[in-house]
Amino acid sequence: MQRALVIDPGKCTGCKQCELACSYEKEGVFNPAKSRIRVFDFHQNARFVPYTCTQCDEAWCQQACPTNAITTDAFGVKNVNDSLCVGCKVCTIACPFGTVNYNATTGKVIKCDMCGGDPACAKACPTDAIVYTDVEQAGYDKMAAWAKRTDAGAQAN
Repeated sequence: MQRALVIDPGKCTGCKQCELACSYEKEGVFNPAKSRIRVFDFHQNARFVPYTCTQCDEAWCQQACPTNAITTDAFGVKNVNDSLCVGCKVCTIACPFGTVNYNATTGKVIKCDMCGGDPACAKACPTDAIVYTDVEQAGYDKMAAWAKRTDAGAQAN
């Protein structure tokens, strides 16, 4: 069963607990700059949007890597093999979403690897703006929410 992080920006309060949990899980420090998930603050709209690697099927980062340091596991997660990564940053340029980042301390790239199937960001999110769920269920939940909105609109007319 493939699982994915499902992000609902409407539930995000901008607390950044996800960033802190990620940086602690992956780097051993509470430092949002070392997190693999970012919360974008659109203060002019009073909105917060958490964002991380979506584990693309196309995986342009993986295709661009000259050393084949980015591999796909059985669950579709794209992982960076530090022993093969030379820190050239080609994958950071190839990623159209900006979710592959360079870690100047290690000289390697970092990206979300779903914490090996137990994402710290989802566990830390107090509002369920980030949930780790079955991919099939995520699609069903989105369709159900859309149906509810369109049904409410039809009843209003």
